[in-house]
Amino acid sequence: MEVLIESPISLTESAVNEIRNIISEKQIPADYGLRVGVKGGGCSGMSYILGFDLQKENDNVYQVGDIQIIMEKSHGMYLAGMEIDFVDGLNNRGFSFNNPNATKTCGCGTSFEA
Repeated sequence: MEVLIESPISLTESAVNEIRNIISEKQIPADYGLRVGVKGGGCSGMSYILGFDLQKENDNVYQVGDIQIIMEKSHGMYLAGMEIDFVDGLNNRGFSFNNPNATKTCGCGTSFEA
């Protein structure tokens, strides 16, 4: 598996800590990486994909700290420059996406238009 040097996305310290917690709690196998991507749907046209997966043929693999990121090559144009954060507050708990490519986002924070 070839790991590319510079990731098009970044993870905040809070996101890295939560991803590590999930890997540990769910006992995610070491050969799995964090899949970040997009799919059609959602109230603004596209939704984010975030989960653990094995590398597939059309994927690029990046290293962000000790987290391996897997991203379908064609998704890079929608996600370049995006920052993933983890919020744990009274009104909101979960991953949030700060995507400079999004021209419109919805209130749920998981859907966007590019």
